[in-house]
Amino acid sequence: MTKVLLHNDRTAHLQGWLEEAGSGVEVSTCETHAGMAAALETFKPDVVFSIRFAGEGFPTEALLGPHGPRWLANGGSGTNHLGVWDGTRVTVTNTAGVAADMMAEYILGGFLHFTLDVPGLRADQAARRWDTRRMVRPLSGKTLLIVGLGHTGRSLAARAQAFGMKVLGTRARVQQTAHVDEVFAADDLLEALPCADFVAVATPLLPSTRGLLGQAAFAAMKPGVVIADVSRGGVIDHAALLGALAEGRVAGAALDVFETEPLPESSPLWDQPNVLISPHCSSVHADWEAASFEVFLDNLRRWEAGEPLQNVVDPVRGY
Repeated sequence: MTKVLLHNDRTAHLQGWLEEAGSGVEVSTCETHAGMAAALETFKPDVVFSIRFAGEGFPTEALLGPHGPRWLANGGSGTNHLGVWDGTRVTVTNTAGVAADMMAEYILGGFLHFTLDVPGLRADQAARRWDTRRMVRPLSGKTLLIVGLGHTGRSLAARAQAFGMKVLGTRARVQQTAHVDEVFAADDLLEALPCADFVAVATPLLPSTRGLLGQAAFAAMKPGVVIADVSRGGVIDHAALLGALAEGRVAGAALDVFETEPLPESSPLWDQPNVLISPHCSSVHADWEAASFEVFLDNLRRWEAGEPLQNVVDPVRGY
């Protein structure tokens, strides 16, 4: 019988979904990071389903160590918290694509926040001020650059074209992509940036993408660009971003991810009037967790039937 360890700060509902699915597996749970090593050594699971949650010391070393599972099912899309693993010893899967549509809507919402000047409208409302000089700006006719044409990037491209935007994108392997007018190689980012009125960052955090949007990238951008970031903290160099905001080169930034989370109270990003901060929630909606677990359940059926798993992550590429 397959032994499954559920790792989350809340596991009762996950156990319930397993029971409803009639999987017939043996289940144990771990609701802390610190308890993972003991749970692995005692229970000896074949499979760990893990949703990364807040707290110090995510148990990467234990999960990838000698008592770790043969299959580690990551409940989210990003696996940068796992580093690089031995693909011959453990298979890692993710749930990439589950939240792509929601994250695409978040990005467009961030753009509209600035083009409609929602902060200004709220200030006028608070002051009971009726300013007939106020104007809004359209997305139609503008150029969007999507940094990373994965699930989220492709979902965003379809929605951006519906708004009448010209869509550019970068991907590791250049190929024609639906709803994208021009695809650039990832290494050609600096060539694409000057064309963009809006930039959406949706690339994984890898050694090659850490600090990808730094001083050189911001210097290449068109003045007045608006940015939305749903990737991972570390892809955008926030010190360089702060400089670009101060210079007016970046007119606004919707940021959902940060290198240190929660964002420290001392961060100067909190004080920027043209920055919209959200607590890494662009993918979180009422049905997200159930959809993520359904991907796991489908793979669990494949695992028990000896079939190839879906959403297997390449340990070298990181996605």
